[in-house]
Amino acid sequence: MKHPKKIVLILIAMFLVSQLIGILVISIYSPKTTQILDSEGNLVNVTSYNLPYGTEPPKDLAPQTSLFSILISIAIAVFIILMLMKFKAEIFLRVWFFVVVTIALGISFNAFLIQIPNSSIIAIVIALPLAVFKIFKRNIYVHNLTELLIYPGIGAIFVPLLNVWTAVLLLIVISLYDAYAVWHSGFMQKMAKYQMEKVRVFPGFLVPHLGKRDKGSLKIKIKKSSTKSSQIRIPVAILGGGDVVFPMILAGTVLRQFGLVQALIVILGATLALSLLFYFSKKGKFYPAMPFITSGCFVALVLAFLV
Repeated sequence: MKHPKKIVLILIAMFLVSQLIGILVISIYSPKTTQILDSEGNLVNVTSYNLPYGTEPPKDLAPQTSLFSILISIAIAVFIILMLMKFKAEIFLRVWFFVVVTIALGISFNAFLIQIPNSSIIAIVIALPLAVFKIFKRNIYVHNLTELLIYPGIGAIFVPLLNVWTAVLLLIVISLYDAYAVWHSGFMQKMAKYQMEKVRVFPGFLVPHLGKRDKGSLKIKIKKSSTKSSQIRIPVAILGGGDVVFPMILAGTVLRQFGLVQALIVILGATLALSLLFYFSKKGKFYPAMPFITSGCFVALVLAFLV
């Protein structure tokens, strides 16, 4: 079914807020160059991003090499997910999601606490209970609020590895894969259904069509005449995590190379493209968001170069 206007506006707003938080977090982790003496007594420049938990990018790694590594990593991750789906390893997937969510939240929280001593420890202490609540307790408010901060943390890891042009190539490849996975193989629909119904964790924004009484929970049940209960199926509007983080990575690289105004233009282009996709989408059809978002990013990128 086509989602109500209010639901669509909530999804678009969450997308935009996450992008803006992402730009802020990425800017806080901007590279800082200092000079130190090497073992031979020579002054050398050392670049640091102050990223916690061992997520600092490798030194002297070319963006082209990083792009290749990222694509290989994504392919391996998809293959692993397929294997885990085949062998019904839901517990392993939930633990995997828990680790990723905790680290990503920790990176985002650390950005706002970075001036405080031991900020990374404080950030992970804040992130852990939120990750537990998100993965194992399942509350729609906690789910979406944490999603706003997860992708900025992930973006902060990937932006230092790329430049604008390799980020553009990354979006092109991901868009082609997204179109194939949705329109041809149907893999995206199957994976989303599996994650929500079996793993009970979905990486992305979720907005159920719920009444006021039920908005706090991701799972609704009704009592029957017997002691058993049965689950009610309700329509849910979703926006995958990849649709959020990949345009954020492009905007982050634009921020680093060209400036804040240009990055905001890219974010605006992605948001408008997503809005148009929701506006022109038809009932009962699945759409890959990345090709549309990428198109909006590229139009905005051209405009950003003219500013």
